[in-house]
Amino acid sequence: MRSASITRTTAETDITVSVALDGTGRYENATGVGFFDHMLDQLARHALIDMTVSARGDLHIDDHHTVEDTGIALGQALAQAMGDKRGIRRYGACLLPMDDALVRAALDLSGRPYLVWNVDLPTAKIGTFDTELVREFFQAFSTHGGITLHVDMLHGLNSHHIAEAAFKAVARALRDALEVDARKADAVPSTKGTL
Repeated sequence: MRSASITRTTAETDITVSVALDGTGRYENATGVGFFDHMLDQLARHALIDMTVSARGDLHIDDHHTVEDTGIALGQALAQAMGDKRGIRRYGACLLPMDDALVRAALDLSGRPYLVWNVDLPTAKIGTFDTELVREFFQAFSTHGGITLHVDMLHGLNSHHIAEAAFKAVARALRDALEVDARKADAVPSTKGTL
């Protein structure tokens, strides 16, 4: 089974992440940031990745370090669990509606991190959560996961719906990209022979 665990400890955070890529979408996420936990739950459920995240961070300052460092650890766990990427489909895309929001995500598990983020969250906060941290999470996740990731908001009025649609769209794209290609389960999906 493709799985990995990562622990990241700094002066600002102490985070442990475990993932199983061939899971059923089970999750147990506890970062101390309620809205972020809700988004991680969506990521696990819709990517069909079993995920456990335990994070303690300097929340007395703000949520930034906890969210960013969780993205780093989760990206590292994903990269480790993929191994040499033999047999994966590599690419995934999803056009996801959620009420007023419509978000498109497309990604390549290329090993070449790059984030294109065309998402305009209309409010500065969702509850107590700083909306700018949505991008910070995906920047850290794509960088440390080695993912080329494009996320585009095509429509949206409500920040909660837009953010949740982004997490779900990325999850669905990730699910497709991580699937084992039955036609080439023994090959790395690149003419170079490596990713």
